[in-house]
Amino acid sequence: MASVEFYDVKTRSKVKIDDKNITKVKMDTKSGPRYAIKGKTEDGRNLTKFVGAADWEKLKYKEVK
Repeated sequence: MASVEFYDVKTRSKVKIDDKNITKVKMDTKSGPRYAIKGKTEDGRNLTKFVGAADWEKLKYKEVK
């Protein structure tokens, strides 16, 4: 099973999260859209990783609003 590496600010370490716990999100801001993927750790905390628009389009994760 594949996984994505996130940086956990609370523990100050890199964490690998399985694909089944990852979703992609498009956030609308005043300066334009921001693209990110969100993952949930084993202990239930949410982590966010910002990605570029081209990379975001290629990802095959479920999109949430």
